[in-house]
Amino acid sequence: MHDYIPGRVDASPRLLADIGGTNARFALETGKGTITAMLTLPCADYPRFEDAVHAYLAHFDAQVEHAVIAIANPVDGDAIRMTNHHWAFSIAGARAELKLETLLVVNDFTALAMALPVLAASDLVQVGGGVARAGSAIGLVGAGTGLGVSGLVPSNGRWVPLHSEGGHVAFSPLDEREVDVLRYCWRRFDHVSAERFVSGPGIALIREALAASRGADPAPGLSPADIVTRALSGADALSREAVDCFCGMLGTVAANLAVTLGAQGGIYIGGGVVPKLGPYFADSPFRARFEKKGRFSAFTARIPTWVITAPYPALSGASAILSDHLAQHPPVHARRRLRSAPPAALHQQGERDHAQR
Repeated sequence: MHDYIPGRVDASPRLLADIGGTNARFALETGKGTITAMLTLPCADYPRFEDAVHAYLAHFDAQVEHAVIAIANPVDGDAIRMTNHHWAFSIAGARAELKLETLLVVNDFTALAMALPVLAASDLVQVGGGVARAGSAIGLVGAGTGLGVSGLVPSNGRWVPLHSEGGHVAFSPLDEREVDVLRYCWRRFDHVSAERFVSGPGIALIREALAASRGADPAPGLSPADIVTRALSGADALSREAVDCFCGMLGTVAANLAVTLGAQGGIYIGGGVVPKLGPYFADSPFRARFEKKGRFSAFTARIPTWVITAPYPALSGASAILSDHLAQHPPVHARRRLRSAPPAALHQQGERDHAQR
């Protein structure tokens, strides 16, 4: 697959990826906003990040020169070592092995944040009341294998994404039940972060802690998905309580982010866990906890909260980041082509670029 892309500095498809602790989602961008060939690969099936990329490209017989990887991990320098999976790689080394001219690696929630302004109404479900204030900061949280946190701050007519690892802030309990859950985890961990509870694995940990505090069966073989299924079916009261507790904790995390950023543009809920809760989430303790902010309860009550239901929203944000990068740093072959082009062709290219902006 090597389709020409009119009006762009590179002619080959661009590789987009969204890599979490469990799954790696890949796609090709064959034109501005045209994302195709989506494929999800289990991370556990591949020893290395590069192996998963090779498998994806081979599956679609694709040739790419430029790629952007949104990954559930801090990105600081060349070395990447995933927090919730064993993959570790050098960005420069991976770029060389994969024969890419450009390989950008960004935090997955930074990429997801960049997608927020272009999400359609059909990609969102509002939970509770509130109205967004135009021109204000936007917050983003999401529970999956871990807890992602980011946001957007307006600056000179553009959105600037926050590069945050806010999921690793210390967990703050709100009631006696959460204090009991926290005490249980203090026996095992030196630092109990918000991510310990507000994540998929966190749901299982909450149920385990609640069982210990009640002298009930901990049911250690239950996965987070099992617990959610039992909770929503009404088959297990302790699982329902664990999911209720999770939603309340998420409400506190979201409210903390709202007051920290002054996010009057709204709080968006991403990640893989909450969409699986379906209509239950709207009736869960989430919104009540979001609005329970003491002297700032009226402030958070005015802020809308939305669940993101789009299947692969981070890919759109990653695409925007790669496009900005290539606009500022044109590929070598594109610079050569522009230098050798006749003046009329350069003028036409400039008009196309201006029209696209």
